[in-house]
Amino acid sequence: MLSFINSIILGVVEGVTEFLPVSSTGHLTIAEKLMHLPIDDPGLTAYTAIIQVGAMLAAIIYFWKDIVRIVAGWFTGLGNKAKRGADYNMGWAVIAGTMVTVVIGLLGKDLITGPLRSMWVVAGGLILWSFAMFWADRYEARTPQSEKKTLDDITWKHGLILGFMQCLALVPGVSRSGATIVGGLGVAGLDRLAATKLSFYLGIPALVGAGIYEAASEFSHVSNTVGWGVTGVGTLVSFIVAYASIAWLLKFVASNTFTSFVIYRIVAGLAIIGLLLGGVVTAQ
Repeated sequence: MLSFINSIILGVVEGVTEFLPVSSTGHLTIAEKLMHLPIDDPGLTAYTAIIQVGAMLAAIIYFWKDIVRIVAGWFTGLGNKAKRGADYNMGWAVIAGTMVTVVIGLLGKDLITGPLRSMWVVAGGLILWSFAMFWADRYEARTPQSEKKTLDDITWKHGLILGFMQCLALVPGVSRSGATIVGGLGVAGLDRLAATKLSFYLGIPALVGAGIYEAASEFSHVSNTVGWGVTGVGTLVSFIVAYASIAWLLKFVASNTFTSFVIYRIVAGLAIIGLLLGGVVTAQ
């Protein structure tokens, strides 16, 4: 069903789009449709989740020092109240956000593999969520720097907010990073860097867990349809490409708004609608 060339292309798509606020699931769905692949096939759905692990491994390596520091700070804070600082609070933020994501993700699993796997949903998610991103971007730009919360100000409550926002990415086209960044900028009041980094940290346990869950629960489907060799190639490619994508995005958000992503999302959404209306691709 899926060739090694197809898998390499999908790995590149995943690696480029996973951390950009443009929806990796939406872009993978588009690419799979253009390849005339059955997007509602359980094996292909599992493949899509599994290759995200490659991108998450790239994030783990890129942020390894931060992760070690946060984990150490969290454990130290558990045993010594006097040493509870920003890293301790960040640890609780990630835990709170991950718990929300796991519960809602498991409850919404049937939606992900069923009715939401539609090109109309992808197009709608890309276009409609663009307005939320534009609002959050403008809101952050108008907020005085003194009122913005930084990485040192993050608590479990911010993690909870972004955890709920992350669940909106169950809708293809919304974008996990786009949803959490909107939550960080517009709801939690974080500055651009804090919102982006917390988005990265929350994505690691959520997507690694989702990938492992899909690999275990859909093992036979992957074996009988996509194949583990092809899946491994896609995962490796997504890892390599995602590492470069992370480095670029962190530099970009330091001095730019998300307007360019908003414009791209709207154009992409309209293009999908055009393809659907023109009969070039089907919805399912």
